[in-house]
Amino acid sequence: MTTQSAPSQQPTDRGAPVVRTIAMPADTNPAGDIFGGWLMGQMDLAAGNVAARRARGRCATISVDAMTFHRPVIVGDEVSIYAWILKVGRTSLRIQVEVWRREREGESTMKVTEGLFTFVAIGSDRRPRPIPPELEESWEV
Repeated sequence: MTTQSAPSQQPTDRGAPVVRTIAMPADTNPAGDIFGGWLMGQMDLAAGNVAARRARGRCATISVDAMTFHRPVIVGDEVSIYAWILKVGRTSLRIQVEVWRREREGESTMKVTEGLFTFVAIGSDRRPRPIPPELEESWEV
């Protein structure tokens, strides 16, 4: 595998990360690399947060598509997870997630993982419910 130069910064057009954490030794697989399941769980948390805020209530993951692991995450890396809504349906949301890593002792960052998550809004009866209209932001001074 050839080493490619890493992008110099995280995506500024996505705003702040939804989740930022540090990869720890307890998150490794038997080979000593960060376990993909841990990373996927962090992505699900970030996407679930975005889904619940937009749906204004409980949401459940119903599928994960196009999951791609580009590069490994190393113990000690700062992991930043960005998530944004691609589509809102009657009861479901499709959310794109990107994971970027920053080396512990440097400023070099790179995208390591991405995936497409689908959530469904659910009511107290645990059945799908309609997603309410988007709230308009108030610009009070």
